[in-house]
Amino acid sequence: MVKRISVKHIACLSLLSTSMAHAAERPNIIYIFTDQHTANAMSCAGNPDLHTPNLDRLAAAGIMFQNAYCTAPLSGPSRGAMFTGCYPGTTGLLVNGAPLQESLQTRTLGTLVKNAGYECAYGGKWHVPELDIPDKVRGFDQIYKHSDDGLAEACVEFLSRKHDKPFFLVASYDNPHNICEYARSQNLPYGNLDIPEIRNCPGLPPNFAKNPYDADVIEKERENNFNVYPTATFTPEDWRMYRYTYYRLVEKVDREIGKIVDAIDKNNLWENTVVIFSSDHGDGIGAHHWNQKSALYEEVVNIPFIVTLPGKKHAGTKLPQLISNGVDFFATVCDWAGAKLPEDADGKSFRKIAEEGNPQAPHQEYVITETQFDGSKTRGWMVRTARYKYVLYDKGRHREQLFDMQNDRGETRNLMMENAYTKVAQEHRDILEKFMNSHKIKPTRPKLHDVPGKVLTKATKH
Repeated sequence: MVKRISVKHIACLSLLSTSMAHAAERPNIIYIFTDQHTANAMSCAGNPDLHTPNLDRLAAAGIMFQNAYCTAPLSGPSRGAMFTGCYPGTTGLLVNGAPLQESLQTRTLGTLVKNAGYECAYGGKWHVPELDIPDKVRGFDQIYKHSDDGLAEACVEFLSRKHDKPFFLVASYDNPHNICEYARSQNLPYGNLDIPEIRNCPGLPPNFAKNPYDADVIEKERENNFNVYPTATFTPEDWRMYRYTYYRLVEKVDREIGKIVDAIDKNNLWENTVVIFSSDHGDGIGAHHWNQKSALYEEVVNIPFIVTLPGKKHAGTKLPQLISNGVDFFATVCDWAGAKLPEDADGKSFRKIAEEGNPQAPHQEYVITETQFDGSKTRGWMVRTARYKYVLYDKGRHREQLFDMQNDRGETRNLMMENAYTKVAQEHRDILEKFMNSHKIKPTRPKLHDVPGKVLTKATKH
């Protein structure tokens, strides 16, 4: 007896077949990121003071976004934005160690991508808030602990396996974060480096001097937190040694990343894999006499961002669009994976921009970076538009900063002190006020708006 198949059954089979075909077309996603890596600390970015052949390989095969910014210049908050898709000021993840809200725990990026049919694996530093990612709790299988030693080998082993579904692999490195221990004259977690003659060290950056109208709260933070900023008495020679060590740490992590890139080659994964490289935030590297993070200097908030598309489409392209490697990264991975973007996610996918490879294609008019200084209550915000960068701290003299990013990327001339830029400054204040109101960013003081001249709305009062 022949069993009849209903039209409804045929339709269901057709839908299942279409769904399976769509799943087969979805790319693998590999996200490699470092900790405390400033955007120009790569030889492919034109920096002659270091050599990063493996990051250069990714850049040659992919797309380098030149105006990518972290959502927050501190590890925990930045990573929180990457894996929740929300700004730190709305989730309370403004400081290291802040707990992940219960409402976000079941919809982290790993959970969403896993539910979309991916195999998800994570190795290395997590820091949201645990240093080691909990195994099988945030959607990821933990394939390696928080350590740079052995992480590449664990990732190589994962990439060499047979996979029955598309995969999302995260390789999270700690270096060049070891520069923190170096500044404190401590032993480095993954081995000390040789001390060179001063003549072999990089020179001081062109913006080594602080601009005369720099926010004074930054220097107050250095005075109040010696453990994080032990550089007040650094000589020019000390800073040159710092820069030398920082670049050697970048080269060290580049060698580890090279093992993963080799595995992508060996396993013929380029044709169906998106490879993304970035960092959670940058480092001052001596610009404006600053080390470490938290301050909203360009060296701290502008981070490397390279996207290699399947088939190495648009290889060697450089794009100027503004993107956030926190909230936009979250939205974009969801887009590639076919995962539903949560309604409360803040970012915008840059997948279309990358796949078009068009430097003129519109994306978004501005990006926002939030900060709360490490070990402090001082807060600040950055608005980066196509030409300008506006910075606001919550207290102190010259707490407003405005820079022309076309002519003064080193931030040596604070345009807030010039009448000719009053209109530009006001436009950026308005953007920040709109952002704070729409994202319900709580003010630092009750009943007082942090943006000069603005009044609290009901949405931001508390």
